[in-house]
Amino acid sequence: MNKRDLSVSMQRANSTALYIGIPVVVFQFTIFSGLHNGENLETTGSFLVFLAFVLAGVVAHEFIHGLTWMAFGGKPLSTIKFGFQWKTFTPYAHLSEPIEVNAYRIGAFMPGLILGFIPYILSLVLGNGNLLWFSMIHLTAAGGDWLILWLLRKVKRGTLVEDHPTQAGCYVYES
Repeated sequence: MNKRDLSVSMQRANSTALYIGIPVVVFQFTIFSGLHNGENLETTGSFLVFLAFVLAGVVAHEFIHGLTWMAFGGKPLSTIKFGFQWKTFTPYAHLSEPIEVNAYRIGAFMPGLILGFIPYILSLVLGNGNLLWFSMIHLTAAGGDWLILWLLRKVKRGTLVEDHPTQAGCYVYES
């Protein structure tokens, strides 16, 4: 079997997240502001409480990766390592065993859905600035995940992939 590397450095994933995130945030902000007549754009309550929610969201982001790989890939918790790469200031969830590519894709997509898209929809419906800012931060944080999904766009269903141990992305096993 051939093992092809479809990964990028954490630095590139982080810079891509910002590159992808800025237009997304502008779009989100514009839609929210237009829908709510420029009102409710500020966060309410304590900034420290909001910051605590954002940091909890960062931790949740990585756990969502792991829980999704467990649920859709049938992997035990023991195969998932959580940590923080200090060199790039990046939290991570690393799956130590190969997994079917669609299960891997779902695991890459879910944090952005749960912490980004869903809070954004709720912010629009409720006119809640806290949810708007939370969603903008977490959709931007998911930018590295979107990059991984882009790298995997041509990988066929059923193909096994192995999460890269130090970079964003994976190895693809091809016959």
